[in-house]
Amino acid sequence: MFTLTYVYRDSTAVLGPLATYAEPHCYDLCAEHSERLTAPMGWELVRLPVEEETEPSADDLEALADAVREAARPAPGGTHEPVGQGTEVGRRGHLRVLRSEPAGTQPGQE
Repeated sequence: MFTLTYVYRDSTAVLGPLATYAEPHCYDLCAEHSERLTAPMGWELVRLPVEEETEPSADDLEALADAVREAARPAPGGTHEPVGQGTEVGRRGHLRVLRSEPAGTQPGQE
């Protein structure tokens, strides 16, 4: 995994090791997509050296499991919406834009 960061001020795209936190203008890429990546016309692409991939440690796996458990917990006040619920309002390539349904309605009901 790699993280792509756009630095608009410098017209530079930087591809480096997977970031440990989210930032605006950062996108995580798999190895296949990072290999095929090109920068927009007039931009520079900087590829930072990446260490050899190693097996995740027990601490890494435990941290991942904790993050998944936390994300699956319902939000306080019962505002948690099940994954996959909502109405599709747009599409761009393989991505879909979903609008949440008001409580108590089914998709397609107005």
